[in-house]
Amino acid sequence: MSDNTPDAPKIEFPCQYPIKVICNAGQTVVEQVLAVVRRHDPALDASRMVVQDSKNGRFQSLRLVMQATSEEQLQQLHTDLKATGQVHMVL
Repeated sequence: MSDNTPDAPKIEFPCQYPIKVICNAGQTVVEQVLAVVRRHDPALDASRMVVQDSKNGRFQSLRLVMQATSEEQLQQLHTDLKATGQVHMVL
């Protein structure tokens, strides 16, 4: 039986890559997330970041666009963000 499922689209690197981070609320958490992302993209323009509070104020979503250079970079970024203990989800 043949598999006719198309391959998932591949990202062409380098590219501008949007990410959304769901984390605990707090200015120090935002700074912590920015520090992690800057380790992977030192030229990150934090002025373009959008921060939105959750309805009850316990969480924040951070939307930003970074320069992605490889699949490995994105995987390591996800691992590093989750390792902070403040990040619940990375999209």
